[in-house]
Amino acid sequence: MAIANYFYNATTRKYVALFGTYFNQLQVQRVDNGGVTQQSMIVPISYAPFQKILSRLEQNPDFKTKTAISLPRMSFELTNMQYDSDRKLSPIGKIRKTVVDDTAGGRKFVYGATPYNLDFSLYIMTKYQEDAVKLLEQIIPFFNPDYTRTVRLIPGLEPLDIPLVLNGVSMDEVYEGNFDERRSIVYTLNFTMKAYYFGPEKESGIIKFIDIRYATEATSNTTPEEFYTLQPGMTANNEPTTDQELSVDYSLIDYDDNWDYADGIANTAPSS
Repeated sequence: MAIANYFYNATTRKYVALFGTYFNQLQVQRVDNGGVTQQSMIVPISYAPFQKILSRLEQNPDFKTKTAISLPRMSFELTNMQYDSDRKLSPIGKIRKTVVDDTAGGRKFVYGATPYNLDFSLYIMTKYQEDAVKLLEQIIPFFNPDYTRTVRLIPGLEPLDIPLVLNGVSMDEVYEGNFDERRSIVYTLNFTMKAYYFGPEKESGIIKFIDIRYATEATSNTTPEEFYTLQPGMTANNEPTTDQELSVDYSLIDYDDNWDYADGIANTAPSS
């Protein structure tokens, strides 16, 4: 039996895209001995394991073909997903969504999010150590050890703060052939994104009329002795009122109208 009917919030896709946007405008500038910039480039980034990038480099070591991949270059990948019990929220808590079309009279909501830690690895691949540290120093100062962005993940929900934590940095030099022949330098930065996942959208009706009946006896056939009612109150001039007699029919009052609580106590059952 399925847990729920089909739904897809594209949350993981959005997290992957969010991670890539952190690093998609990093630059490398090369200067001469006089400090004059001779070359400036935006380092490309793609979603791929670094082994795939290096494999393409090995197939074309001289970078002469049109399909060659030149360095420096960056890539990243999602490596792990793990439930975060420290950020657990109530699974029955409801988060109301902003409803644009409320013709059905209901309010849309989702239940509390499920917290997950998403582990990402960012790979910086260069031919020269200087290029690598230039990119590294454009990243590290922003993580102490986390950097937070506010993101709207689900349409209709309030934006959420999504921290990205830098866990550590490691470096490796990949060789091919003799030890003196440096192939490429790879820096690996490991991150954890504090993510949330939401279930399917649900809808609940709006309660506009409450009818409470009081009786001194507890038997099922006891006649109520007092009746308490509560409803939204609004006059025909769209002014809030607490008097049910002055209010228009509660079924004509919308959630976003200018209304007040109108209650009443009577000895006979309400006609509504």
